[in-house]
Amino acid sequence: MKKTIDRKNLDWGKIETLPTTNDMLDNLYGEEGSVERERFKKEAYSYYTGQIIEQARKEAKMTQSELAEKVGSNKSYISRIETGRTEPKVSTFYRIASALGRSVELTPAI
Repeated sequence: MKKTIDRKNLDWGKIETLPTTNDMLDNLYGEEGSVERERFKKEAYSYYTGQIIEQARKEAKMTQSELAEKVGSNKSYISRIETGRTEPKVSTFYRIASALGRSVELTPAI
């Protein structure tokens, strides 16, 4: 049974004092534009890119070794990409996408 929240009984005064996502990120990784925050963003993008590649590889029912062979790399390199420990060069990213039967599309930012 799904529990619903009765919005009429919420204490909006308390809710307004809760930190925003940006407040929490500032506290954990420094303010926007700081060296620490930029390092966090880079690590987050690396991790996210790795997760996208890993999901696509699994959907293609391909092992890391098979993908590595198709892109002219080795299994440990694919593993490091998928875990966010390294970021592939753009050309390698395109080769990986192609090997997985995917394409890369650039769309305007919102």
